[in-house]
Amino acid sequence: MSETAPLVFLFDVDNTLLDNDGVQDDLDKHVADVFGADAAKKYWEIYEGLREKLGYADYLGAIQRFRLECDDELRAQDLAAYLLEYDFAARLYPGALDAVSHLAQFGRCVVLSDGDVVLQPRKINVSGIADAVQGRVLIYVHKERMLDDVVRHFPAAHYVMVEDKLRVLDGMKRHWRDRLTTVFVRQGHYANDPAVLKEYPAAQITLDHVGELAGMEPHAFLFPLQPATAAE
Repeated sequence: MSETAPLVFLFDVDNTLLDNDGVQDDLDKHVADVFGADAAKKYWEIYEGLREKLGYADYLGAIQRFRLECDDELRAQDLAAYLLEYDFAARLYPGALDAVSHLAQFGRCVVLSDGDVVLQPRKINVSGIADAVQGRVLIYVHKERMLDDVVRHFPAAHYVMVEDKLRVLDGMKRHWRDRLTTVFVRQGHYANDPAVLKEYPAAQITLDHVGELAGMEPHAFLFPLQPATAAE
């Protein structure tokens, strides 16, 4: 067990530090260019079915199943190479790593992500995110259910979670209560879904861009905090 830190900043990856919607758009275009629009639609149907079943995005698993259903197994195998060789660093949000570097002055910075055990670690490594947090990376299937394990690895008096999904922030807040400050970054399709914004309570801090964190001081994340304005 690590020494207890006064403050730990937890960062989600997809659509928080890295534009994962953009990655999906690139993959969609690539599949359509290689196999056609109908095949691309089929791939995303497989992907969504797996995501619903597993609880996380499994792009490579979807390619495995797509491979069995397409008419060209060799080209289907190339799809995996496309993702594994993808330039994820080019999809970092502007100021994302600056935000991590800035907050690292005030507390430990840790990646807390959902995902598979192959592509997600690679994405975090090749993008430079792993280096930015000095290798402190935790990847789970449902991270909001693994908070005791987070404490075991990185014990802290207080946590700050930076995330694009209100569902995750709400689940973590219910568990940690006053021990957690929630930061909602309105980037990506989940963060701008009107139905989601109405379904879950507002975070304590709402930002339009993750780069805004680089201008914030540690006292902004500590109690007492005023509740964030409810989403429109």
